[in-house]
Amino acid sequence: MTEAARSGDEPDRAPAKEGRAPRARAGRSRGRGGRPAGLGPWFLVLPALLPILLLSAGPLLYGIGLAFTDSQSGRTEPTEWIGLLNFRDLRHDTLFWESFRVGLVWAVGVTVPQFLLGLGLALLLSQDLRMRWLARTLAIVPWAMPEVVVGIMWRLVYHSDAGILNETLRDLHLGDGSDWLAGLSSALPAVIVVGVWAGLPQVTVALLAGLQNVPRELREAAAVDGAGAWRRFRTVTWPAIRPVALAISALSFIWNLNSFALVYVLTSGGPGGRTRLPMLFAYEEAFRYGQFGYAAAMGCVLVAVVSVLLAVYLVGRLKGADQ
Repeated sequence: MTEAARSGDEPDRAPAKEGRAPRARAGRSRGRGGRPAGLGPWFLVLPALLPILLLSAGPLLYGIGLAFTDSQSGRTEPTEWIGLLNFRDLRHDTLFWESFRVGLVWAVGVTVPQFLLGLGLALLLSQDLRMRWLARTLAIVPWAMPEVVVGIMWRLVYHSDAGILNETLRDLHLGDGSDWLAGLSSALPAVIVVGVWAGLPQVTVALLAGLQNVPRELREAAAVDGAGAWRRFRTVTWPAIRPVALAISALSFIWNLNSFALVYVLTSGGPGGRTRLPMLFAYEEAFRYGQFGYAAAMGCVLVAVVSVLLAVYLVGRLKGADQ
């Protein structure tokens, strides 16, 4: 091929090179400031994510690691890795499993009345009543009070000598009263009553919010068709609020199982361990007896139980959504 032919080919190839679009390279896009464009949302989430990582995920991972050590307070020797020894000892600790049984009784005994009373109160507050705004305000007063204040207040109510409960019973000639928080048979029921009273507002508010989404036309149509109050609730109201009811009942059970401050102020786990919840037992092992590693193992068991409960709840919700 001659040089003229070669030189004649080059004008034909030059425009092709100039018109060729540059090939995009994956992962190399840059935003303003030179940082990758895909990281933009992470910079927006970071201020909210950092406190969660520092205050929740960090202590949780540290506690899990501590459960596999022989960490104790006041120990001069370095902490050693002991593997599953704490969990083996915990498996045969009858006191811990007794506290776990008490915790389940407490959680069920508080959650079920909370839901039933909250549902009834929410249905009542959803009606067109006079001074309904005042009733709704008073219904959430216990929710606004700290658990320590609630515990101190109810200790005064249950006081054996000057408590308002015993004074009322004496005035009505129903007995001389009782030391409710110190009795072996009355301590747990008395504490459960306080737990129901303290957590009732949050259940009521959640169910009341769900009732606001029930179409008024459906209830009116059911009433026109002759459906009674119970049938309207069963066929119209309950299917509409069922997701909210399942969510708040599951969350209430988990919150109640992890309770600490209210029972600690009321009874400190007594008498005779009748109200010693798992969190109280772990607290005593860590800060009264200095067994940090053993107490961390208890915490890991509680985290595992709560995780299983959450998994069961989420699987049930997903199956219900698919159906």
